[in-house]
Amino acid sequence: MKKKIFIIDSTLRDGSHAMRHQFTKEHIINYTRGAQRAGIKLIIVGHGNGLGASSLHLGKSRLTDEEMLSIARKELKKTKLGAFLIPGFGTIKNALKPAIELGIDSLMVASHCTEANITRQHIQYAREKGLDTYGVLMMSHMIPGKELLEQALKMQKYGAIGIILMDSAGAYLPDQVEEKVKILVNSLEINVGFHSHNNLGMAIANAVAAVKAGANIIDGTSRGFGAGAGNCQLEVIVAVLNKMGIETAQAINSITLTSGLAGVFSGFAPLAENAAKRFNVDVRDIFMELGRMKVVAGQEDIIIDVAMKLSKRLKQ
Repeated sequence: MKKKIFIIDSTLRDGSHAMRHQFTKEHIINYTRGAQRAGIKLIIVGHGNGLGASSLHLGKSRLTDEEMLSIARKELKKTKLGAFLIPGFGTIKNALKPAIELGIDSLMVASHCTEANITRQHIQYAREKGLDTYGVLMMSHMIPGKELLEQALKMQKYGAIGIILMDSAGAYLPDQVEEKVKILVNSLEINVGFHSHNNLGMAIANAVAAVKAGANIIDGTSRGFGAGAGNCQLEVIVAVLNKMGIETAQAINSITLTSGLAGVFSGFAPLAENAAKRFNVDVRDIFMELGRMKVVAGQEDIIIDVAMKLSKRLKQ
C-alpha cells in the first residue's frame, strides 16, 4: 500500500503575512472555491498570527476573524475549514469560542518550541468541542530533537491528534529535519507533520526529508505564498511526492490554484481553457490577467479579449 500524505493548505493564513493581512472578501471566496475544486481537504483561514492577533502591533487585518471565517465557511462544502491560534494572542472566550460557533472543523494551536504547556487549555477545549486539533511547535530548529519530543509529548497528552514542527525561520537543512522528525515519529502515538519556510531555498527538500523520516502531514501554501521567503509550494511538493510514488490527500490542479492565486472566479476555467487553446496562450496567464483587471462573474466576455491580447503580445 502506498504511503499517503495529508496536505494542509495555509495559503489564506500564512499568505496573510505577504498581504500585510489585507485579504479581501473576494480573495477568500475565489481561493476557497479554487482550493475546493482542486480537492484540498483542509484549508486554514485567518490572520497570519492566528485568531485574535489582528492589532496595530502585529498588523491589522482588513477583515475580522469572524468575517474571514464566515466567508470561507459559506464556500466550503467538501473541504474542512481550519483556524490557527497562538495562546496569548487568542483566548478561548474571545477568539476560539466565536470561531467554533462559526463552524470551524480544525484548529492548529501553536507555541514557541519550548512552551507547549501554554497550549493545554486551548487543545483540550477544542478537542472537547470535537475539533481535529493539531499542536504546532514554532521555531523548532532552536532546540535538540529530544527536547522537542518532550514538548510534543505534552501536546499529545493534552489531546492533539498530530504534531507539526514549524521551520518558522527557514533555518533547517534536510538532514536536520530528518533527525528531528524521526525522533517524534518513533516516540509519539499520533501523526507528525512539517511546515517549511524557504529562506535557504530548502522548503521542498525539507518537506521531502520530513516525509522520508516518517511524517505524514505537510503544511504548505500555493506558490509558496507566505511570510518572509515563503513556504513549501503545494503544487510542487504534490508533484514531487507523486514522482516518489507517494499519494497525497488531494489532487492539485494548476488551473484552479492559479484562479485562487489571481483572485478570479474558478467557474471561468472551461471558458479560459477554450480561449487558451484557440489563441495558443497559457490559460494561467489568462487567469493572472483577469485577476489584474479584477474581472468578476458575469464578465465572461472579457476572457476572449484577454486571450487575444496575450496572443498579440507573444507575436510582437
